[in-house]
Amino acid sequence: MNDFEQQQAKFRTQPGFIAALDQSGGSTPKALRLYGIPEDSWSSDAAMMDLIHAMRARIITSPSFNGDRILAAILFEDTMDRDILGRPTAQYLWEVKQVVPILKVDKGLEAEANGVQLMKPMPDLDPLLLRAKAKGIFGTKMRSVIKLGNAAGIRAVVDQQFEVASQIIAAGLVPIIEPEVDIKCPDKAAAEDLLKAAIMARLEALPSGQQVMLKLTLPNQDNLYAECIAHPRVLKVVALS
Repeated sequence: MNDFEQQQAKFRTQPGFIAALDQSGGSTPKALRLYGIPEDSWSSDAAMMDLIHAMRARIITSPSFNGDRILAAILFEDTMDRDILGRPTAQYLWEVKQVVPILKVDKGLEAEANGVQLMKPMPDLDPLLLRAKAKGIFGTKMRSVIKLGNAAGIRAVVDQQFEVASQIIAAGLVPIIEPEVDIKCPDKAAAEDLLKAAIMARLEALPSGQQVMLKLTLPNQDNLYAECIAHPRVLKVVALS
């Protein structure tokens, strides 16, 4: 099997964690602060990104960070474009650690409308996907947020996620679809029923041979997403922590 097939098989058969190492420029200062590095430690965005990459490199090179327990790591674009111990990050993750490299591709969230936050436009997605594929990235991750059980809003979230997923699949990558249900959603169970119905409808419409992954908030109802887990178009369902 080639690398992509091995990574696909790992996702299909192995349990484990997905490490979120995808803080973007906006969330990086908080991540560094939590790591013990105050905001007066850098004087430019470039220096800030150097610090966050050093932090990520220490995490990834730790003996505890390995493919026995960790399925994959979600990377920010800047991390994908850097090296760890002389190897491109995605290559190091897979060849040294047997951890599948995933790329965050969304550009953040729109303002709330109809009880949801859609993803901002991604006009440069196609060239980014080409670079990701060339660098050995297996799949992508993109996040929307559902704050209310609004049927029109939830359909819009799922439609947008699957439309972008088709673009990602066409580039030879496997998308992680992440329609997060806010745990503070006042009608969370109803929102999750609407979400599941919308996801199932879009899964049924996927062409044969195409697969996605789903990253979902733990639902109020046990086994709500069992049909999603069993669906032939779903490689894996992972829990959103």
